[in-house]
Amino acid sequence: MTIGFLEISFVDLLDILLVSFMMFQIYKLMKGSIAVKVFVGFLFLYLIYLLVKAMNMDLISTILGQFMGVGVLAAIILFQQEIRKFLLLLGKTTAINDIHLFRQVFSSWTQKVIGKTDMVPVIESIKLLAASNTGALMVVSRNSPLRFYADSGDLMNSMISKRLILAIFNKLSPMHDGAVIIYSDKIIAARCILPVSERDDVPANLGLRHRAAVGMSEATESLILIVSEETGQISIAQNGILYENLSIKALRQSVKEYFSDEDPSLEVDSTEVKRDCLLYTSPSPRDS
Repeated sequence: MTIGFLEISFVDLLDILLVSFMMFQIYKLMKGSIAVKVFVGFLFLYLIYLLVKAMNMDLISTILGQFMGVGVLAAIILFQQEIRKFLLLLGKTTAINDIHLFRQVFSSWTQKVIGKTDMVPVIESIKLLAASNTGALMVVSRNSPLRFYADSGDLMNSMISKRLILAIFNKLSPMHDGAVIIYSDKIIAARCILPVSERDDVPANLGLRHRAAVGMSEATESLILIVSEETGQISIAQNGILYENLSIKALRQSVKEYFSDEDPSLEVDSTEVKRDCLLYTSPSPRDS
Protein backbone atom coordinates (compact mmCIF):
# COMPACT_ATOMS: atom_id res chain seq x y z
CA MET A 1 0.00 0.00 0.00
CA THR A 2 1.32 3.44 -0.98
CA ILE A 3 0.35 6.73 0.69
CA GLY A 4 1.94 9.60 -1.23
CA PHE A 5 5.65 8.84 -1.32
CA LEU A 6 5.41 6.34 1.58
CA GLU A 7 5.18 2.61 1.02
CA ILE A 8 3.41 0.96 3.96
CA SER A 9 3.13 -2.79 4.32
CA PHE A 10 0.99 -4.90 6.65
CA VAL A 11 4.04 -5.52 8.85
CA ASP A 12 4.54 -1.76 9.21
CA LEU A 13 0.93 -1.29 10.31
CA LEU A 14 1.24 -4.15 12.78
CA ASP A 15 4.46 -2.64 14.12
CA ILE A 16 2.79 0.74 14.64
CA LEU A 17 -0.21 -0.83 16.37
CA LEU A 18 1.98 -2.87 18.74
CA VAL A 19 4.13 0.13 19.64
CA SER A 20 1.01 2.26 20.21
CA PHE A 21 -0.53 -0.40 22.42
CA MET A 22 2.71 -0.76 24.40
CA MET A 23 3.01 2.99 24.90
CA PHE A 24 -0.62 3.20 26.04
CA GLN A 25 -0.13 0.39 28.56
CA ILE A 26 3.01 2.03 29.89
CA TYR A 27 1.12 5.30 30.31
CA LYS A 28 -1.72 3.53 32.17
CA LEU A 29 0.81 1.85 34.44
CA MET A 30 2.49 5.13 35.36
CA LYS A 31 -0.65 7.28 35.39
CA GLY A 32 -0.99 9.35 38.54
CA SER A 33 2.70 9.16 39.49
CA ILE A 34 5.64 11.48 38.94
CA ALA A 35 7.08 8.87 36.59
CA VAL A 36 4.74 10.07 33.82
CA LYS A 37 6.51 13.43 33.59
CA VAL A 38 9.93 11.76 33.59
CA PHE A 39 8.79 9.35 30.87
CA VAL A 40 7.43 12.19 28.72
CA GLY A 41 10.73 14.04 29.18
CA PHE A 42 12.70 10.99 28.02
CA LEU A 43 10.39 10.54 25.04
CA PHE A 44 10.69 14.22 24.05
CA LEU A 45 14.47 14.06 24.30
CA TYR A 46 14.57 10.94 22.14
CA LEU A 47 12.41 12.59 19.47
CA ILE A 48 14.81 15.55 19.40
CA TYR A 49 17.71 13.10 18.98
CA LEU A 50 16.01 11.46 16.00
CA LEU A 51 15.28 14.87 14.48
CA VAL A 52 18.82 16.26 14.76
CA LYS A 53 20.23 12.96 13.51
CA ALA A 54 18.00 13.12 10.42
CA MET A 55 19.15 16.72 9.82
CA ASN A 56 22.82 15.63 10.03
CA MET A 57 23.61 17.95 12.94
CA ASP A 58 26.70 16.05 14.02
CA LEU A 59 27.66 17.87 17.21
CA ILE A 60 24.32 17.84 19.02
CA SER A 61 23.47 14.37 17.72
CA THR A 62 26.77 13.08 19.14
CA ILE A 63 26.04 14.64 22.54
CA LEU A 64 22.49 13.29 22.63
CA GLY A 65 23.72 9.93 21.32
CA GLN A 66 26.08 9.60 24.28
CA PHE A 67 23.21 10.41 26.61
CA MET A 68 20.94 7.88 24.92
CA GLY A 69 23.65 5.27 25.27
CA VAL A 70 23.09 5.17 29.03
CA GLY A 71 19.38 5.95 28.74
CA VAL A 72 18.32 2.33 29.19
CA LEU A 73 20.25 2.01 32.46
CA ALA A 74 18.91 5.35 33.67
CA ALA A 75 15.36 4.31 32.80
CA ILE A 76 15.72 1.05 34.76
CA ILE A 77 16.92 2.99 37.82
CA LEU A 78 14.24 5.67 37.58
CA PHE A 79 11.35 3.35 36.75
CA GLN A 80 12.24 0.36 38.91
CA GLN A 81 8.90 0.42 40.75
CA GLU A 82 6.90 0.68 37.52
CA ILE A 83 8.97 -2.08 35.87
CA ARG A 84 8.36 -4.32 38.87
CA LYS A 85 4.61 -3.65 38.72
CA PHE A 86 4.61 -4.37 34.98
CA LEU A 87 6.43 -7.69 35.41
CA LEU A 88 4.08 -8.69 38.24
CA LEU A 89 1.08 -7.83 36.08
CA LEU A 90 2.57 -9.77 33.15
CA GLY A 91 3.24 -12.79 35.33
CA LYS A 92 -0.29 -12.82 36.73
CA THR A 93 -2.05 -12.43 33.39
CA THR A 94 0.11 -14.72 31.27
CA ALA A 95 -1.74 -17.54 29.55
CA ILE A 96 0.60 -20.13 31.02
CA ASN A 97 -1.24 -19.87 34.34
CA ASP A 98 -4.39 -21.24 32.66
CA ILE A 99 -2.83 -24.14 30.76
CA HIS A 100 -4.27 -27.31 32.22
CA LEU A 101 -1.39 -29.44 30.91
CA PHE A 102 1.13 -27.22 32.68
CA ARG A 103 -0.74 -27.68 35.95
CA GLN A 104 -0.86 -31.45 35.48
CA VAL A 105 2.87 -31.72 34.82
CA PHE A 106 3.73 -29.79 37.96
CA SER A 107 0.82 -30.95 40.11
CA SER A 108 2.95 -33.24 42.24
CA TRP A 109 5.48 -30.49 42.90
CA THR A 110 2.69 -28.03 43.78
CA GLN A 111 1.17 -30.43 46.29
CA LYS A 112 4.49 -30.70 48.08
CA VAL A 113 4.95 -26.95 48.25
CA ILE A 114 1.48 -25.98 49.48
CA GLY A 115 1.51 -25.71 53.25
CA LYS A 116 -1.56 -27.14 54.96
CA THR A 117 -2.82 -24.74 57.60
CA ASP A 118 -5.47 -25.23 60.25
CA MET A 119 -7.52 -22.07 59.81
CA VAL A 120 -10.12 -22.78 62.50
CA PRO A 121 -8.28 -20.80 65.23
CA VAL A 122 -7.75 -17.95 62.77
CA ILE A 123 -11.43 -17.74 61.81
CA GLU A 124 -12.55 -18.00 65.43
CA SER A 125 -10.18 -15.22 66.46
CA ILE A 126 -11.40 -13.03 63.57
CA LYS A 127 -14.97 -13.54 64.79
CA LEU A 128 -14.03 -12.31 68.26
CA LEU A 129 -11.94 -9.41 66.91
CA ALA A 130 -14.82 -8.28 64.71
CA ALA A 131 -17.26 -8.43 67.62
CA SER A 132 -15.04 -6.12 69.70
CA ASN A 133 -14.12 -3.77 66.80
CA THR A 134 -10.45 -4.66 67.11
CA GLY A 135 -8.46 -4.02 63.95
CA ALA A 136 -6.47 -6.90 62.48
CA LEU A 137 -4.47 -7.69 59.36
CA MET A 138 -3.41 -11.26 58.56
CA VAL A 139 -1.57 -12.60 55.53
CA VAL A 140 -2.23 -16.28 54.82
CA SER A 141 0.16 -17.99 52.41
CA ARG A 142 -0.15 -21.51 51.05
CA ASN A 143 3.12 -21.85 49.13
CA SER A 144 5.70 -19.55 50.72
CA PRO A 145 6.62 -18.20 54.18
CA LEU A 146 7.07 -14.75 52.57
CA ARG A 147 10.44 -14.22 54.23
CA PHE A 148 11.01 -10.86 52.57
CA TYR A 149 7.95 -9.40 54.31
CA ALA A 150 8.37 -11.46 57.47
CA ASP A 151 11.84 -9.99 58.03
CA SER A 152 10.28 -6.52 58.22
CA GLY A 153 8.52 -7.52 61.46
CA ASP A 154 9.18 -9.66 64.51
CA LEU A 155 9.86 -13.31 63.71
CA MET A 156 7.86 -15.75 65.86
CA ASN A 157 7.54 -19.19 64.19
CA SER A 158 4.82 -20.07 66.71
CA MET A 159 2.00 -22.55 66.33
CA ILE A 160 -1.34 -20.96 65.47
CA SER A 161 -3.66 -20.43 68.41
CA LYS A 162 -6.68 -18.23 69.02
CA ARG A 163 -5.26 -16.83 72.25
CA LEU A 164 -1.99 -15.84 70.59
CA ILE A 165 -3.75 -14.03 67.75
CA LEU A 166 -6.00 -12.17 70.17
CA ALA A 167 -2.98 -11.20 72.26
CA ILE A 168 -1.09 -9.91 69.22
CA PHE A 169 -3.95 -7.69 68.04
CA ASN A 170 -4.90 -6.44 71.49
CA LYS A 171 -5.03 -2.65 71.32
CA LEU A 172 -2.61 -2.39 74.25
CA SER A 173 -0.12 -4.82 72.71
CA PRO A 174 3.05 -3.33 71.17
CA MET A 175 2.68 -5.84 68.29
CA HIS A 176 -0.84 -4.92 67.16
CA ASP A 177 0.41 -2.53 64.48
CA GLY A 178 1.28 -4.19 61.19
CA ALA A 179 0.37 -7.58 59.80
CA VAL A 180 0.68 -11.19 60.90
CA ILE A 181 2.03 -13.70 58.37
CA ILE A 182 0.64 -17.24 58.59
CA TYR A 183 2.08 -20.24 56.77
CA SER A 184 1.93 -24.00 57.30
CA ASP A 185 0.21 -24.01 60.71
CA LYS A 186 2.56 -21.35 62.07
CA ILE A 187 2.54 -17.63 62.72
CA ILE A 188 5.77 -16.77 60.94
CA ALA A 189 5.99 -13.14 62.05
CA ALA A 190 4.00 -10.27 63.49
CA ARG A 191 4.12 -6.49 63.14
CA CYS A 192 5.12 -6.88 59.48
CA ILE A 193 5.16 -4.00 57.01
CA LEU A 194 3.19 -4.60 53.80
CA PRO A 195 3.35 -2.73 50.49
CA VAL A 196 0.56 -0.17 50.16
CA SER A 197 -1.48 -0.15 46.95
CA GLU A 198 -1.16 2.99 44.83
CA ARG A 199 -4.33 2.34 42.85
CA ASP A 200 -6.69 5.27 42.40
CA ASP A 201 -9.86 3.15 42.52
CA VAL A 202 -9.48 2.20 46.18
CA PRO A 203 -12.47 3.84 47.94
CA ALA A 204 -11.52 6.87 50.02
CA ASN A 205 -13.39 5.55 53.07
CA LEU A 206 -10.92 2.67 53.41
CA GLY A 207 -7.87 3.22 55.57
CA LEU A 208 -4.23 2.21 55.38
CA ARG A 209 -4.97 -1.32 56.63
CA HIS A 210 -7.17 -2.08 53.62
CA ARG A 211 -4.78 -0.39 51.20
CA ALA A 212 -1.94 -2.51 52.55
CA ALA A 213 -4.08 -5.62 52.10
CA VAL A 214 -4.78 -4.77 48.46
CA GLY A 215 -1.11 -3.95 47.88
CA MET A 216 0.00 -7.27 49.37
CA SER A 217 -2.52 -9.18 47.26
CA GLU A 218 -1.13 -7.45 44.16
CA ALA A 219 2.46 -8.34 45.02
CA THR A 220 1.92 -11.94 46.16
CA GLU A 221 -0.46 -14.88 45.72
CA SER A 222 -1.49 -14.80 49.36
CA LEU A 223 -4.92 -14.33 50.94
CA ILE A 224 -5.19 -11.31 53.23
CA LEU A 225 -7.77 -11.14 56.02
CA ILE A 226 -8.81 -7.75 57.41
CA VAL A 227 -10.91 -6.66 60.37
CA SER A 228 -11.90 -3.00 60.38
CA GLU A 229 -11.16 -1.16 63.61
CA GLU A 230 -13.91 1.39 62.95
CA THR A 231 -16.80 -0.88 61.96
CA GLY A 232 -15.67 -4.40 62.86
CA GLN A 233 -16.42 -5.53 59.31
CA ILE A 234 -14.52 -8.48 57.88
CA SER A 235 -12.82 -8.19 54.49
CA ILE A 236 -10.49 -10.30 52.39
CA ALA A 237 -8.13 -9.38 49.55
CA GLN A 238 -6.75 -11.59 46.81
CA ASN A 239 -5.26 -10.87 43.38
CA GLY A 240 -5.76 -7.14 43.83
CA ILE A 241 -9.48 -7.49 44.59
CA LEU A 242 -11.00 -6.51 47.92
CA TYR A 243 -14.13 -8.29 49.19
CA GLU A 244 -15.63 -6.18 51.96
CA ASN A 245 -18.24 -6.77 54.65
CA LEU A 246 -18.21 -10.59 54.63
CA SER A 247 -20.00 -12.95 56.95
CA ILE A 248 -18.16 -15.68 58.85
CA LYS A 249 -19.74 -18.22 56.52
CA ALA A 250 -18.39 -16.43 53.45
CA LEU A 251 -14.99 -16.14 55.13
CA ARG A 252 -14.84 -19.90 55.76
CA GLN A 253 -15.85 -20.59 52.17
CA SER A 254 -13.20 -18.26 50.74
CA VAL A 255 -10.45 -19.70 52.94
CA LYS A 256 -11.46 -23.23 51.96
CA GLU A 257 -11.34 -22.38 48.26
CA TYR A 258 -7.98 -20.65 48.66
CA PHE A 259 -6.41 -23.87 49.93
CA SER A 260 -8.19 -25.94 47.29
CA ASP A 261 -6.35 -26.82 44.08
CA GLU A 262 -9.52 -26.97 42.01
CA ASP A 263 -10.34 -23.28 41.77
CA PRO A 264 -8.15 -20.66 43.45
CA SER A 265 -10.53 -17.83 42.59
CA LEU A 266 -12.84 -16.45 45.23
CA GLU A 267 -16.54 -17.29 45.15
CA VAL A 268 -18.28 -15.51 47.97
CA ASP A 269 -21.97 -15.50 48.86
CA SER A 270 -24.46 -14.99 46.07
CA THR A 271 -25.85 -11.97 47.95
CA GLU A 272 -22.66 -10.01 47.31
CA VAL A 273 -22.82 -7.21 44.78
CA LYS A 274 -19.94 -6.07 42.59
CA ARG A 275 -19.39 -2.34 43.14
CA ASP A 276 -16.49 -1.99 40.66
CA CYS A 277 -13.42 -3.85 39.48
CA LEU A 278 -11.78 -3.61 42.88
CA LEU A 279 -14.37 -3.78 45.63
CA TYR A 280 -17.04 -6.35 46.43
CA THR A 281 -19.55 -5.90 49.26
CA SER A 282 -22.01 -8.04 51.15
CA PRO A 283 -25.05 -6.74 53.04
CA SER A 284 -24.58 -9.14 55.97
CA PRO A 285 -21.61 -8.09 58.08
CA ARG A 286 -20.99 -10.83 60.64
CA ASP A 287 -23.69 -13.46 60.63
CA SER A 288 -22.20 -16.88 61.34
